[in-house]
Amino acid sequence: MKRILFLMTMAFSLFTVSSFAQTENLFNGKDLSGWNFIVDEDKVPAKEVYSVQDGVILVHGNPFGYMYTKKKYKNYVLELEWSWVEEATNSGIFLAIAEVRKGNPFPNGIECQLKAGLAGDFVLLGGSDLEEYVTPQDGRPKFPVIQKREASNEKPVGQWNKAKIEVQNGKITVYINGVLQNQGTNKVKEGHIGLQSEGGPVQFRNLKLTRL
Repeated sequence: MKRILFLMTMAFSLFTVSSFAQTENLFNGKDLSGWNFIVDEDKVPAKEVYSVQDGVILVHGNPFGYMYTKKKYKNYVLELEWSWVEEATNSGIFLAIAEVRKGNPFPNGIECQLKAGLAGDFVLLGGSDLEEYVTPQDGRPKFPVIQKREASNEKPVGQWNKAKIEVQNGKITVYINGVLQNQGTNKVKEGHIGLQSEGGPVQFRNLKLTRL
């Protein structure tokens, strides 16, 4: 009887937690009303770099820059899909953006790399840091990298890839197409989320964030 009561209590607790988990769409499928935009040196209007076509976000990749959420987030699971349009090129997901610099395409934040062949690497932008990063003897490079754990498991051009990223009390865990690729511990616990323009056209869809 005690075991049955215990199992019932656990089931109720799990139901209660899941009931209060808040999931929101970061992209409504129609416009980019929940986002702000950075373009390198303000070379062109943001609408020439970031747009919505056929219900997906299209980031042109040139000039460099990023679009970022108007809200800041902490303790969440972010899920999204991306697909190359013409050729496998370069982009990234920016996490825990602590400082936005007008006209500067590289904020203070952690990048989950999406560059073809390297999806899942961490890139430390704008002076950001992860506890796991060890500075080389010859000094810290401009863009420090913590390499992904497994071989590349990305899909070909035209197919949709999926990133699942958990951020919990500063700890970042990255899955690419279901494979655990990286983990890192960030001292910054809260920040904006961004999508990068760099290299060439890329599409994004199904951006969902579940608060933990």
